[in-house]
Amino acid sequence: MKVNTIKAALVFIIGILTLSNIPVQAQSISEFLFGQRVNKNYAELKLDKKSEKYLDSLVINTPLEEKIGQLFFVPAEGQFTNRDSRSFKQLEKLVEESHIGGIIFMRGDIYGQAVMTNKLQRMAKFPLWISQDMEFGAAMRVSGTTRFTPAMGVAATGDKRNAFMMGKITAIEAKALGVHQIYAPVLDVNNNPDNPVINVRSFSGDPEMVAVFGTAFMQGVQSEGIVATAKHFPGHGDTDVDSHSALPVVNYDYNRLDSLELIPFRAAINGGISSIMTAHIAFPKLNTENFLPATLDPMILNHILTDSLNFKGMVITDGLEMSGIASKYSPGRAVVKALNAGADIMLISPDVYTAINEVEDAVKKGEITEERINRSFLKLMTWKQKYGLFEKDNQVDIENLDTKINTAFHRAVSDRIARESVTILKNEDNILPLLPAKHSRIMVISVADDRSGSTGSSFVSRLRDYHPNVASYIYDNRTSEEEKREMLQKAKEVDLVLISSFINLRFGHSIHLSSDQLSFLQRVTRLKKPSLLISFGNPYVLSDLKEADAHVLGWYHSNQQIRAVVPALFGASKITSNLPIEIPGLYKHGAGIHMNHTTLRFGNPEEVGLDHNKLFKIDDIINQAISDSVFPGAVVGIVKDGVLAYNQAYGYQDYAKTEAVRDTDVYDVASITKIMGTTVSVMKLIDEDKLHLDDRISKFFPEFDTEEKKDITIRDILLHQTGLPPFRVYVDSLKKRSEIVNAIKNEPLTYEPGSKYVYSDLGMILLAEIVHEITGKSLDVYARNEFYFPMNMYSTFFNPAINSSWLVNRIAPTEIDTVFGRGLVKGRVHDERAYFMDGIAGHAGLFSSVIDMAKFSTMLLNNGVYSGQQYLKPQTIKQFTTEQSEHSGRGLGFDRKSEEGFSTAGSLASDDTFGHLGFTGTSLWIDREKNMAVILLTNRTFPHRSYGKTISQIRARVADTAYSAIMN
Repeated sequence: MKVNTIKAALVFIIGILTLSNIPVQAQSISEFLFGQRVNKNYAELKLDKKSEKYLDSLVINTPLEEKIGQLFFVPAEGQFTNRDSRSFKQLEKLVEESHIGGIIFMRGDIYGQAVMTNKLQRMAKFPLWISQDMEFGAAMRVSGTTRFTPAMGVAATGDKRNAFMMGKITAIEAKALGVHQIYAPVLDVNNNPDNPVINVRSFSGDPEMVAVFGTAFMQGVQSEGIVATAKHFPGHGDTDVDSHSALPVVNYDYNRLDSLELIPFRAAINGGISSIMTAHIAFPKLNTENFLPATLDPMILNHILTDSLNFKGMVITDGLEMSGIASKYSPGRAVVKALNAGADIMLISPDVYTAINEVEDAVKKGEITEERINRSFLKLMTWKQKYGLFEKDNQVDIENLDTKINTAFHRAVSDRIARESVTILKNEDNILPLLPAKHSRIMVISVADDRSGSTGSSFVSRLRDYHPNVASYIYDNRTSEEEKREMLQKAKEVDLVLISSFINLRFGHSIHLSSDQLSFLQRVTRLKKPSLLISFGNPYVLSDLKEADAHVLGWYHSNQQIRAVVPALFGASKITSNLPIEIPGLYKHGAGIHMNHTTLRFGNPEEVGLDHNKLFKIDDIINQAISDSVFPGAVVGIVKDGVLAYNQAYGYQDYAKTEAVRDTDVYDVASITKIMGTTVSVMKLIDEDKLHLDDRISKFFPEFDTEEKKDITIRDILLHQTGLPPFRVYVDSLKKRSEIVNAIKNEPLTYEPGSKYVYSDLGMILLAEIVHEITGKSLDVYARNEFYFPMNMYSTFFNPAINSSWLVNRIAPTEIDTVFGRGLVKGRVHDERAYFMDGIAGHAGLFSSVIDMAKFSTMLLNNGVYSGQQYLKPQTIKQFTTEQSEHSGRGLGFDRKSEEGFSTAGSLASDDTFGHLGFTGTSLWIDREKNMAVILLTNRTFPHRSYGKTISQIRARVADTAYSAIMN
C-alpha cells in the first residue's frame, strides 16, 4: 500500500469521528490502527488482521525502534521462575519495552515452559514468535517430552519414513507447547570425523542421504503446521573447530560447496523449507572480507542462498553470542552486518539493548536503510499473520498437554526408531548375540569423560535383565591406579569384556578417548578375552580401539538408546541398519552386519501394536477374581512378535496378604509340564533321530509286549489314545517312584488303543521314563541341559525347593494338604503322584514364571530358534502343534483351541492356537497366526483344590481382552 493511500484513509477516519462529536484524545497513529483501546467509552476501529492492509499498516506505523526489536529472538528458560527474580524482570523488560519479536526457549520442563509462554504472550504488544532447538525431538530442550535418536542414527535405519515421523511427532509436541518454529533439521554433511560440534547431529557423510532424510524430517514438521529450519548454511560438516568457541575456516570454493555442502539445502529449498539458519564459519575463497563469518557475508546469504538457490524464506542467524561472532563484533555491528548480508532474525544477541541502539544509530548514519529493516520486519509479521497469531490469545492449553505430549504412540515410534538405529559393524567369532550360557561371566567397563560416578549404571541395569552375572566398573576422571588394577584382574577372570563408551558430543570437549583411557583399554584387550566396544556417542571412537572383537553403535547416551542397544546385543531385536558415514581406515559408508530377532525382548504393548488402554480391562478381570477368592494372586503375560509386551502381577501369594505377588514370581504349572518338559524333550529326541513317533512302547518296557498293548506307540501317548485310564490314585498305597512307574506299566487298558481320545496322565509319566532311558538323564536334567539353561530360563525347575532355594520365597503355595500330610505345599509339586515320584514326572512337577514361559513360547513361534540357536526343527514344531488326531483335534502333546464351543483360549484366538492348561490354575496359549501368546499363572488350588471353580471363564476372558487390544 502506498503512503498516500494510508494518509487518505486516516483523514477519512478522523473526519468520521469529528462529525460524530466523539472527542479524539492524543494518541499515536500506530496505536489507533492496531485497534488498542483509547478509552473504555470510545468505539474501536480495527483493520482485518488477515489482510495485506493490516501488514502494510504495521510496517508504516510501527516505530523504527520497535521494528528493530521485533528482529530479535531472545533466550528464556522454560521452568518455574519467580516474578521478582532478576532473570524474569529482564525478560519482562525485553518483551514490554524492547518489543522483541520472539523467544527461543532453552532448557525446561513441559509445564514450566507452558506457563512461561502464557505469561510472556500476555505481556507482548505484538504476539511473540516462539522457537526452540528440537533436533532429536522436543526432549532436546524440554524434559518429559518424546526423545528421538540423533539424526545420524535415524539415517542408519535406512528408512526415510522414520525421519518424517520424527519430524511430525516433534512438531505435534512443539505445537502443544505453543512453539511455532523448530531449529531443525541439521543439513550439514558430516564428512569430517574430527568435527567437534556436528557429528551425530548430521544425518550422514553423504550429501544425497542428508538431503533425503533432512527433507523427510522437514516434511514431517511442516505437515503439522510448524516451521522447520534447515541449518547451518552453507554447511558446518567439514570443520574441526567448534564455532561456539572460535571461528572455523573452510578453504573451499563455490564449486566444492555446490557439489557437496549445498546439495541438502538445495533439496530442502525445492521441497518447500521456509527458514534457514546461517553458520558462523569463514569461507576465505568466497568472503567479501577476510575471514568474514557466513552469517555476516552477503556473498553467502544474498548471492548464493537468495540468488543462486532462489530461497525466499526467512534467514535466521545462529546464536550471536557464540565466539565466532561475539569475539569480533559489537552486538549492534554484528546485527547490522547480518541484516545487510541478508539475515532476517537475530538469534540470542549477547546484548539486545545495545544492539537495538546501535542498529538505530546505523540507520541514522545511513549504514543500513529502514527499508532493509522493514523487509525483515514484514517477513516476520507475515509469518505471525499466516499462523494466526494476531487472531488468538496464543495461550498454551495447559489442561490438555497430557493428552498430546509423550503419548504411548509417540513413545512407541521413537522406541522403534531407536531399535532400528542400532548398528553392528564387527562380530568376530560370532560373539553376538550374547549367550549367557556361553559367556557366563561378563564385566562392563563404562568409559566416561566426567566425574559423576554413575555413568553406565542404566546400561548395566538393563544388561542384568538379560544376563544374571554382570560385574560393573567405571573408568572416568576419578579412576585411581588401584581401581585400574582391580579392573584388569577382573578382566582376567571373566568370559567377556564389554567396553561401553560414553564419550559424547559436548561443546568444548574432546570427542575421543583420552590417551590414558586408550592405553588402559588396550591393556585390557591384550588379555585376549573376547571384547565388545559399544559407542553411546561419537561413532568415530571405534577407530580408537580397532582391536575389539565386536563393534556396536548406539549413537547416544540416553536411556532410550540404552534400552534399544541392550536387547540387540542378545538378539532381542532385528538389526538391519547400516553405517551412514565412513569411519576412515575402518568402515566404509553402508557397512553393517544384520541379525534376526530371535530372543525375547522386554517391551510394552504399543511397540507390538497393542493398545495398553484396552489391556486395563485385565486388571478388572483379575482383581474381581481375587475379590471373589478364585485365587489369591496371579501373573498375566502377553507375548507378541517376540516381545513380552505385558507382564503384570496381581494380589498376594496367599490369603494372609502379607506377600504381594511380583511379576517374576514362580508358579507350579502342573500339566503344562507335559509340553514344556516331556513333549519338547521328545521332539528333541525325534530331531536327533533317537526316537520316532511310531516306535512301540514295548521297545522300552517289556510289560507292553502283550497282545493288547504291543501296538501302542509314542504317537498314541502324545495323542492320549493309549487305552490307559485317565487317572489312578496309586499314592494311597504306593509311595515310591519305582512302585508308581511299575504300576502304570502293568495297568490294564480300559479301551482299545487308538480308538478314542481319553486324556491321561499315565502315558505322559511313561514318556518321561522313556526320555530317561534314551538319554541316561532324568527328565529334569535333560530338559534343563537342552532347553532351560541355554535359553536363560533361570526360574524353570523341577523341585525348586531343593535345586534353587533362593526361588522359594518367590513361589506361590498351591495347597494346604490334609490328606497326605504334606501341610503347606510351597516349592514342592502339588500333584501327589509327581510328589511321590521325587517331584519329577512327565505329567507334572515343573515350576516356571511368565518370563520363562514367554521365552519358551518365543522359541516355538520362531520355528525353534532362540538367541540364534536352533533348538527344534521347524517341521517338528509344525507337526506337533497342528491337529493330528481324528478323535480330539489335539496336536502331539499339545492341546489346541477347540474348533467349536467354549475354549479357554478365548473366542478371538485364531484356529491355529496351541498350548496347555495346568490344574493349579495356569494356562499357556500360543497363537501362531497372530504371533502371540497369552500366559496366566495362578494358585487357584490354594488353600484347597475346591477353590477356583470359575478359572476356565477367567482364562478365556483374559485371552479375549489380550486379543481385543490388537490395533488394526
